[in-house]
Amino acid sequence: MAFSTQDSDEVLSEINVTPLVDVMLVLLVVFIVTAPLLTNAIPISLPKTESVAPVEQKDPLVVSIDGQGKVFINKDEIQPNLLEINLAGAKAKNPDIRVQLQADDGVNYGEVARAMASIERAGITKLSVITAK
Repeated sequence: MAFSTQDSDEVLSEINVTPLVDVMLVLLVVFIVTAPLLTNAIPISLPKTESVAPVEQKDPLVVSIDGQGKVFINKDEIQPNLLEINLAGAKAKNPDIRVQLQADDGVNYGEVARAMASIERAGITKLSVITAK
C-alpha cells in the first residue's frame, strides 16, 4: 500500500450543491407566499339578485343494519331477503331515489356486502355509506 503525502494542485471537478439548494428553497418560499395572492387576481363586481328557494329534495331512504344483523328501512324492520323487493318498489315510485346505508361496526362484512348488492340489483345508483367520524 502506497500513500501519497504530496499536495496536488489538481482542480476538483465536484459540484457544490449547497448554493443550489439554498436558491431552490428561497424560490419555494416565494411561490408559497405568492400563490394564495394569485387566486383572486381579477376583480369582479358581481350583480345583486333576489334569493331563490333551494330545490326541494326528498329525504333519502335509510337502510340500517344493527349489531344483531337485523335490517331496517327507515326504522321499519324487514327480512334481509325482502330488501331488494322493497327497494325496487321504492325505486318504481321515485326514480331519483337516494339511499343511505349505515351498519353497526360489529356487523359481519358479508351482511353489508349483501345489502349493497341488493341495493344495486334494485336499480338504485345513488348510494351513500354513512360512517362515524
